[in-house]
Amino acid sequence: MRIYVKVTPRAEKNEVEKISDGEYKVKVTDPPEKGKANEKVVELLAYHLAVPKSSVKIIAGKSARIKIIDVG
Repeated sequence: MRIYVKVTPRAEKNEVEKISDGEYKVKVTDPPEKGKANEKVVELLAYHLAVPKSSVKIIAGKSARIKIIDVG
């Protein structure tokens, strides 16, 4: 399954919000430096979707706010 995610780094709290089927908004407290925010996005989505972290992969947008993520 592929999903589109809009990421907000340096937010006040970590949060995952489902916008529609296949679209999510993710807020992370980590800064977008050295992949820290991306790691947190993967961790939060894995928890929210009840899948292991190893099955959540960023396939596009590693340095952008909008990412395409492959789950499964």
